[in-house]
Amino acid sequence: MVLGGAWPLAYWWLTGVPTLRLTKPAVASLALPPGKREALFFDSEVAGFGVKISAGGSRRYILQYRPTGQRTAKRLTIGSVGVLSIDEARRQAKTLLARATTGDDPHAGKATAKAQAAITLGMVADAYLKHCEHRQQPGTLYQTTLHLTKHWAPLQLLPLHNVTRAIVAARLNELRESSGGVSANRSRSALSAMFAWAIAEGRAEINPVTGTRQPVKETPRERVLTDVELRAIWHACRNDAYGQIVRLLILTAQRRDEVGGMAASELNFEGSVWTLPAARAKNKREQAIPLAPLALSILQAVSRHDVGKLMFSPSDRGFSAWSGSKVRLDKRLADAGTPVAAWTIHDLRRTAATGMAGLGVLPHVVEAVLNHVSGHKAGVAGVYNKATYLPEKRDALDRWANYVAALVA
Repeated sequence: MVLGGAWPLAYWWLTGVPTLRLTKPAVASLALPPGKREALFFDSEVAGFGVKISAGGSRRYILQYRPTGQRTAKRLTIGSVGVLSIDEARRQAKTLLARATTGDDPHAGKATAKAQAAITLGMVADAYLKHCEHRQQPGTLYQTTLHLTKHWAPLQLLPLHNVTRAIVAARLNELRESSGGVSANRSRSALSAMFAWAIAEGRAEINPVTGTRQPVKETPRERVLTDVELRAIWHACRNDAYGQIVRLLILTAQRRDEVGGMAASELNFEGSVWTLPAARAKNKREQAIPLAPLALSILQAVSRHDVGKLMFSPSDRGFSAWSGSKVRLDKRLADAGTPVAAWTIHDLRRTAATGMAGLGVLPHVVEAVLNHVSGHKAGVAGVYNKATYLPEKRDALDRWANYVAALVA
């Protein structure tokens, strides 16, 4: 006898293991031989397919087979008698046996599925957030954490490979209704970035966010504050950390988290320069920001910390009370009879850039102040143009600070 391929152990008659045509009545009539704790009864139609009964009363459909190229037989449980019909169990046995014959070991597939089921979306989200800790700015990391741990919380316990496009799309619709379209958009982006990382790490095979609809269509903001609005905001600022940050945002045109995370060690008061390190810059490029006298006076009034400590926060994560402080600032504006409609902190940066351009500052100098890598610094031009434009930036920011000073006087 030649026993090649995925041998389904068809020769049980040699060992005395009983075979019979398994039917519903036949299975129901099976009984344990005296003195046995369990027994196997194999089907005479599909080799390897059988029923295992035990002294405890359990009855299960099983498949016994030998994988291609292996000498040891394996046994798989297909399902419980009574839960699966005999016809469905026999059909599954044929399918599994066909897989074994072609070299696809069902037992290995079952082990893989079990391992995959143990990896949940929540576990991968935790690993991804740890990866982001030293790669994202504090504000960005806070938002990423919020989206992955709160907005996607209903999917946290799902095995990662079970997160489908349909599930993601349904949750995005819920988020659009509960948190708003923009928040749903940001949640979608955070989840997609996490899956892209998981694929690169070998933890996922596909990105189920791909192909889902963006909850709302966003248009770029173009809000530029008027002189009246800018003056009102300046006067509504108090001499606290948030008020000082807002005024510096107006005068320097830098980003919120860059000013909010400013360290004393980054400041050169004698040279009137703030050096933003590459690690904290959004585009990972070091930026020297000249400080106009008005900006310098604000920083000199800040309670001094030890060198290496942050200017606006006792912690090492930078200023973080953005939302509550903005609400209180807007209330002061309203109470003063000078409300500013639908504005954001980032509008200050756009307003400063527009203001400098209006004062005759050349576009490439405005870009240099903003630390933008575009236009004259993009592509091949950026490789050869290493100019920092420090004198030009100082002139631009001095002009803008003088304009603001006259405006708010």
